[in-house]
Amino acid sequence: MQDFLSQLFQQFLQTSALEWLATTTGFLCVYLAAKQNIWNWPISIISVLTYLYIFYHNKLYGDSVLQIYFLGTAVYGWYYWNKRAHSEDKPISSFTTKQMVATVVVILVLAAGLGYALDTYTDSDVPYADGFCTATSFVAQFLMTRKVLQNWLLWVFVDICYIPLYFHKDLLLTAVLYLAFAIIAWNGYRDWQKTYRNFQ
Repeated sequence: MQDFLSQLFQQFLQTSALEWLATTTGFLCVYLAAKQNIWNWPISIISVLTYLYIFYHNKLYGDSVLQIYFLGTAVYGWYYWNKRAHSEDKPISSFTTKQMVATVVVILVLAAGLGYALDTYTDSDVPYADGFCTATSFVAQFLMTRKVLQNWLLWVFVDICYIPLYFHKDLLLTAVLYLAFAIIAWNGYRDWQKTYRNFQ
């Protein structure tokens, strides 16, 4: 146990300034999103661009593509949240069971396709794990931009899935960040659920 803790400490010491920047801004943008604060979107742009560089150089190609997607959704989410704040629509919507089942099917099909592509066309050593996490994140992020309550449940799930993947890639700080993300996502779900119920 002591050796494990010593190894963790050494990895923290070796964490680059770039990963610290990505981690800090990533934590802040998820926290602000859970609080329905529109400033999560511009801060996420900083985190996304930093992680794009980090993931590409660690051969996490699915996650690299995901960051490009996140960049686009950050711009869209910023616009959509601002527009929704000035309308009389409900601030948060919720999926039916049928819509959630359809969402899971979309994730599985997308994950299979991404996993196959990463396995066939890249030198990734974790193509299907990377593909699955990427696919789930794609869908969760889109649901967040549209302020669908269940986005947070998907984030809790995929954040937990990411932790061993980042440990495998020696991205310790990022693995710890994703544990924090899972906790924030659960709290975000509870907070959004209260807001949704108040408008029912």
